[in-house]
Amino acid sequence: MNIFEKATRMKLRFSTKIGMLSVEDLFDIPLTSKNGEISLDDMARGYFQAIKADKEVCFVPDQNAVADSKFELIKLKFDIVKHIIDVKLAEREKHANARALRDRQQKLLHLIANKQDEALSAKSVEELQKMLEELI
Repeated sequence: MNIFEKATRMKLRFSTKIGMLSVEDLFDIPLTSKNGEISLDDMARGYFQAIKADKEVCFVPDQNAVADSKFELIKLKFDIVKHIIDVKLAEREKHANARALRDRQQKLLHLIANKQDEALSAKSVEELQKMLEELI
């Protein structure tokens, strides 16, 4: 079962300073935030710190199972947030590449137009008048 199917079946929610968020809400959260608002980076850091923290040692089986399930829940939340970050970064790179390609195409079209204007300017007055008469 993939992480999104698991999250959907669990009706997983993410507690944040702006309230409870569903998985689909996370796609509306920015990658980073400079004004202290919620960000995916901050969420991932929080979950990562929780994962890194040593799990409490518990020798009573029932309590150990609860600790393991809490750890698995935090790990699932981290995996989801990290996946969404990766998707958004890939989308950002794709858009940047498309924008760079578009800018390059515009530059080439502009240079072609300039060259065509230069070629047209190099023609004699008689040639230009003849071209004009052909258009009329």
